[in-house]
Amino acid sequence: MIQPISKIITHFTRLRRNRRGSVAVTIAILMPVLIGMGGLAIDVGHVILVKRELQASADAAALAGGRELNCCQTSIATSTATTYSAAWQSSTVMGSNKNAINNVYVQMASGYPQLKCFSSIGISCTGTDSANGLVVRQTATVPMWFASIFGVKSIPVTATATASGIGGIAQKLDIDFVVDTTASMGGSDPACSVTGATRIGCALAGMNILIGELQPSADYIGILAFPGLSSTTQQSKDWTCPTSNPTTTAYKNVPTTTTAGQPTYQILAMANDFKTTNTTTAPLNPNSKLVIAVGGSGISNCKGVGAPGGYGTFYADAITAAQNDLTTNGRSGIQKVIVLLSDGDANASSTNMTTAKKNQQCHEAITAANTATTAGIWVYTIAYGAPTSSSCSTDTSPTISACTTMKTMASDLTKFYSDDAAGCVAPDNSLTDLIQIFKYLGASFQTARLLPDNTT
Repeated sequence: MIQPISKIITHFTRLRRNRRGSVAVTIAILMPVLIGMGGLAIDVGHVILVKRELQASADAAALAGGRELNCCQTSIATSTATTYSAAWQSSTVMGSNKNAINNVYVQMASGYPQLKCFSSIGISCTGTDSANGLVVRQTATVPMWFASIFGVKSIPVTATATASGIGGIAQKLDIDFVVDTTASMGGSDPACSVTGATRIGCALAGMNILIGELQPSADYIGILAFPGLSSTTQQSKDWTCPTSNPTTTAYKNVPTTTTAGQPTYQILAMANDFKTTNTTTAPLNPNSKLVIAVGGSGISNCKGVGAPGGYGTFYADAITAAQNDLTTNGRSGIQKVIVLLSDGDANASSTNMTTAKKNQQCHEAITAANTATTAGIWVYTIAYGAPTSSSCSTDTSPTISACTTMKTMASDLTKFYSDDAAGCVAPDNSLTDLIQIFKYLGASFQTARLLPDNTT
């Protein structure tokens, strides 16, 4: 029987209103768009991440290169910047970079790293590089994953960083020099750039130059020496141009601290009278006890601290004394620094030592230096003729060389220097001339810094 027209219309109306399955159809239609948008978000996020990493790498490279400007020989600054960059040697061979970016081929832009002489930052361009700043520019091509479906295979990114050379910021420091004055320091040093200088004379000449890099408004400087002096009455013999050396005493008789005055290891308390004018280019004050002690008075035959020797080499207690001095007498909130110069071959005779300290003398020094570092003190070590073998004879379990001792004592490898006279190499500092080491160390206390890319 034929259904009434009204029933047919009702049937089709119900069918039209039935939406079951329409969501699936809609999603199926929109799925490519949703996937594309999600993929695009992932690609854009990846580009932003790579850009950030590339900028961080450029910043690190520029600062590393800036630290080496005018330090020694032409091209060291630019080669250091390249080494610390993320740049590959080729599209298939990684470079010696320290800031690699995974799965992205990074190149140094053509003509970079670029040396600059900026007129606005107050740092001299004098030196081997004739520059006071450095610019690094890195480029990379970031591959696209989902966007490649739409024909966008990659996106190029660039990062630029500009850094000053060292000397840009006058950082306030409390510094104690710890100087080896054992008998061997009285011998000649034909490698010293100061003609005819003894080893102690070469060391003092370097300290003289380092002090010249500092500023009285920012820095206070003291001097300690080992072997220790027999009493505090002997201290003045190192800063009054005496005709004889001060009297030293056995290590077992010398306390690391005293409750009345400075440690016997200490020649001069920290002071800032080394200049009368507060600039890095001002001459040293010839009347300063510190300047006299480092042989900078200009007075004939006034050579400063001598090398009385007498009791072998042991410097763990001198480091502890320096730490105590910096902690007790240093200024609040100021960075504390110890600069130790020695051949590092701790070998004092057991007859001049207490029973507790006669063995493992090099390891005792490492412990003392590490304690100072843990306390927040920067420990710099300068290995002056440090042997790489047949040294540290009291250290038998385990054995260790003088070179390794000096290297391990430094707060980090950037703070270890060596004249390389006995094969002792400083991996992070290429200078080997003692005078240049002190000059560079003094300048490095004034840090390199990042600059705006539009600096002129």
